[in-house]
This record gives sequence, C-alpha cells and structure tokens, in this order.
Amino acid sequence: MTLPPELIASLRGVPGFDEEAFLAVHERGEPPVSIRLNPAKAGFLPDVPQRPVPWCDTGRYLSSRPSFITDPAWHAGRYYVQEASSMFVEQAFRQQAPGALRVLDACAAPGGKSTHLQSLIGPGGLLVSNEVIRTRVGILSENLQRWGGSNGVVTSADPREFAGLPGFFDVVLVDAPCSGSGLFRREPEAIREWSPEQVELCGARQQRILSDLSGALTEGGLLIYSTCAFSPREDEVVVDWLVEQLGFEALPLALDPVWGVVESGKYGYRFYPNRLEGEGLFLACLRKRNGVSSSYRGTFRPGVSLLGKREKELVAPWVASPDDYTYLLTGETVRVLPSGLTADIAHLSSVLPVREAGVAIGQIMRKDVVPDPALALSSILSTGIPRVALDLEQALAFLRKEELSLDDAPKGWALVTHGGYGLGWVKVLEGRINNYYPKQWRVLKK
Repeated sequence: MTLPPELIASLRGVPGFDEEAFLAVHERGEPPVSIRLNPAKAGFLPDVPQRPVPWCDTGRYLSSRPSFITDPAWHAGRYYVQEASSMFVEQAFRQQAPGALRVLDACAAPGGKSTHLQSLIGPGGLLVSNEVIRTRVGILSENLQRWGGSNGVVTSADPREFAGLPGFFDVVLVDAPCSGSGLFRREPEAIREWSPEQVELCGARQQRILSDLSGALTEGGLLIYSTCAFSPREDEVVVDWLVEQLGFEALPLALDPVWGVVESGKYGYRFYPNRLEGEGLFLACLRKRNGVSSSYRGTFRPGVSLLGKREKELVAPWVASPDDYTYLLTGETVRVLPSGLTADIAHLSSVLPVREAGVAIGQIMRKDVVPDPALALSSILSTGIPRVALDLEQALAFLRKEELSLDDAPKGWALVTHGGYGLGWVKVLEGRINNYYPKQWRVLKK
C-alpha cells in the first residue's frame, strides 16, 4: 500500500506521528475486527475469541471476522459491527456530558455513533440522528430500529435548517465528512481519491457545517467533533478555528496511557493504527460559552394526529407499560413516543423534515393490528404477545423470507425469536404461515 507523499509530509512534526511505524502498519493492511454489544439486549457474546476495547465498556475485539450477515443475533440488534477507535465517543460523553437530555448526531449514517449514543443517554433522553444525504437515511433508520430504542428521531436536514432550533441541544456530535485518510487500511481504494485539494475542501466544509450547527447548541452545551482523517487541516486547525472564531472552549479528557491515544493541540486526541488497535481518528470536545436556552411551542406538523380512543385500545396491548407513551397516527402508521419527549419531538417535527420518530407499532386494518417490523425489534414490545422460538436453521430461513414450518405455533400474529430476542413477524393461518420479514432486509447469502 503506497500512501500519498503529501499526506506523509503534512504529518511530520504532528504529535505522535512515527513515520516508519505508520508506513509499516499500513503496509501490513490488517485492520482489527470489533463489535459493540447492545446493553439493552444483554447476554450475547459471539462464539469467537474476544478481548475488550479498553475505552468502551461494551466494545469487543474479535480474533477473526465471522459472517455477520448470517448471524441472527446481528439481525436482532444484539450487537453493532463498529470500528474500535470510533467507540471513543463514549469517553467524551461520559466525561463531559453525563445526564445530557437532548443529543444531536448531525452526520449520523450509517448509525454506529447514534446507536452508541442511544445506549449512553438511556431511555429518558432524546436522540436526534440526522443525515442530509437522503439515500443514506434508510440504512440509518434500519440500524436504529434494530437497536430497539424508543427515544430516537431520524431527520434529513441540511445543517442550516437547525438554525430554527436555537439552544435546543445539550450535546451535538459532528462526525464530519472528511478526506478519509484514517481508513486507508480498510478502504485502500480511497487513496486514489485523496489529494491536498480535497483536504482543503473538506476543511472548509467542516467549518461551514460547524458554523451552521453551533446555534442549535445551548449555552454550556458540549460539541464533540471528530473525523477519520489524519490531516491537521481537518483536525487541529478546525479546533483552533472553533476556539478563536466561534468562542468555544476546548476541554481535556482523561486518558489511560496504555490506550495509546495521543493528545494533540488544544485537547485534540489522535488515534494512530501503529499505536493502538483501531483505525485513524481525531476527536475533540468543546464547550459552548455563549448562546441561548430553547423555547418552543410543541405542535406537530400537519398530517400527524393523536390516535383516537378506540384505536388506542386496539394498539395498547402490543406495548409494555402502555400508559407511558403518546400514540400518534402518521399517515396510516401508528407510532408511539415516550410521553416525556412528546413536546420536544412535536417541536422538532415543526422545524425539520422528520423521517422516523419513536417506534412504529403498525397499521390498523379493521379490528386487527398489522405489526411493524420495528416493533419486533423494540424494547417496548409487550411480553404478552405470542412468541415462537426458532433454532439457527429456522431463523436463517425466516431472514431469507422463505416458507416456514412451525409445529404448535399459535394461530394469528406471532413474534419469531432467536436467542430470546425478536427478529420479526409471522402470521399463522390454517394450513400456512405467512413470513412478514421486510423484503428489503432479507438475507440473500446462503
């Protein structure tokens, strides 16, 4: 693997850069395999030798790369396949923003950091996962649905649109679009696209995104800025600009020396693949020293209405602790939102293009509820819903959307599970079983 000479030249003199070791580790081209476990779906450990990721409580290195696509536990949202360095967001959040209530992941697809943040803030906080590129919103929504939380909102807004939410968020994470030099081991084809001109364009775009989003952060709120790039123009230079031009205060993070993370500039943190088990990453935490507190009216946009009493009586048996939620009708789909977050989500929907919110329960057809795939993966599903446990062969057949033969399955709707956690829905009829796994999710690999 031949790295761009201009990149190497730009890194000479940067804290922690060891040119010989850096080139050697890229020549070997052996990125580690890592996953992050879902604490809300506890008890799962892959059947592969593993070690902990030291800066993330639920992170694990795997000794080899299994076939994730044919693992029902992955489809059930019991873990997320994520690069280990990016899990350092946990340290930023735990050390500088414990108890945060409103969190924005501004560049969220495909969802690694969003699912992580959802675990960190717990069910009482609000997570807004935004992705401006509309073709990537689908995979973001899918991954969040698998994770199973009920306190998330997916939006597809340009950063400029967040000006309509002054002082709304306690934490804003910007994992900014970048030149990608930190991922050359994993994506060697990206080397051909790298250039000094691209780095400059990325740096300017990063500053524009941060400027657009800064007003949505409350006074005293936390900005977490990260890239998967090594270039100082996209890293320390941007942090200096945030401090000098936008009035942010850079914050220190406590590091364990054995981690191998390098402090650089005004409390920026660099991850070099020759110093630790992970890809290239830069991360900084900054406190906003000025701003406003939010005020809002809490009104849903047209087309969203509260569910009627009769319809709610049909839906409520599907939901654990049904009195803790607000029931909405959006088009033909019934959704539930945690009652304590309803006003916040209503305000968001009046300002931003909201694609998903809370948990989709399903659609009401006459006197029957047709359950949504998201409900099968959610933590709010009632334990009173009939369940059918599948072995591995049956689970893979279900995920391929094949016909199933299930002895003694109860008639009507049933949740199919593997390892105790939901995969999706079947409807058991006289003489046949209908597989309701979404076509767009089905596994094609045999």
